[in-house]
Amino acid sequence: MKAVQTICRQLRNSKVVEPTPCVGFSTSSYSCGRKKKMDPYEEVDQGKYSDLVQSVLSFRGHAQTPQSLFEEDTLLYGPVSKCKPPKQDEEARIRENWFPLLNPEKSLKPNATNDATVPLKIPLQRNEIPSVTRVLQQTMTSEQIFYLERWKRRMILELGEDGFAEYTSNLFLQGKQFHEALESILSPQENVKERDENLTSGYIESIQHILKDVSGVRALESAVQHETLKYVGLLDCVAEYQDKLCVIDWKTSEKPKPLIRNTFDNPLQVVAYMGAINNDANYSFQVQCGLIVVAYKDGSPAHPHFMDIELCSQYWAKWLLRLEEYTKKEKKQNIQKPD
Repeated sequence: MKAVQTICRQLRNSKVVEPTPCVGFSTSSYSCGRKKKMDPYEEVDQGKYSDLVQSVLSFRGHAQTPQSLFEEDTLLYGPVSKCKPPKQDEEARIRENWFPLLNPEKSLKPNATNDATVPLKIPLQRNEIPSVTRVLQQTMTSEQIFYLERWKRRMILELGEDGFAEYTSNLFLQGKQFHEALESILSPQENVKERDENLTSGYIESIQHILKDVSGVRALESAVQHETLKYVGLLDCVAEYQDKLCVIDWKTSEKPKPLIRNTFDNPLQVVAYMGAINNDANYSFQVQCGLIVVAYKDGSPAHPHFMDIELCSQYWAKWLLRLEEYTKKEKKQNIQKPD
């Protein structure tokens, strides 16, 4: 007991208490047993790069602007490469395979001695000569193919494989019935009963205001062949529209197509038929105008897209390019085929 009292007295009399080097039972986060994590940047020799840091921090440049950024990009990477105007490329290629749309050996005025009351209806002969439809299908642009495939995938996702097949079959059937109804209406030997029945169709109702301006029908569902450029086609109609002789192409659509660019390759199809008529011995006349009529199933007014000679000439140049592209593809495939 005396020993304990002596120790306590000595502790009270001591002025300085030396801290222990480590306290093992401490619950503080500053545990002596854990080493402080080193920052990797502390290991860098900052003195070695002090001059570089000082020069960067002391630099005072002009504020960046969009114009200065463009100039800097031009200096580093060169000028921006813009897309070539398509007309330049088309003109250069057209000169290789140019053929006029109009035939100088034919008159623009129809032969008065021909019986205009009986429209021509020449059957299409199946042969090795490519059709207008085939040429256009085989020379679709990558963008056209992309959107077509995307539309197919969406429809298949919504309807299923069988449903999509039925949907496309119904579209084809509706188009066929529409053209048959038009042929019946525009033929001089039309049956009055059939005409009245056809008028109940939404598509026929859609084009009533167009039919009022159509007269002098000269060909219906008739085959044409360009004797020089070697392609064939089956046109819908050749008739006068507002007193101008036109190749008329009747189309059906579920969506409105108020602009001619909404009709995709239809203008190329029309001018291809025009060029063929003008160079086909079966037709004593030639045509210099076109008309695309887009009819709607719900009976809403159809959209007519009239093509004068200037517009037709522009599309004729594009058609020649597509025809040339098709010819080159066919030659390449024939070369690659084994004997």
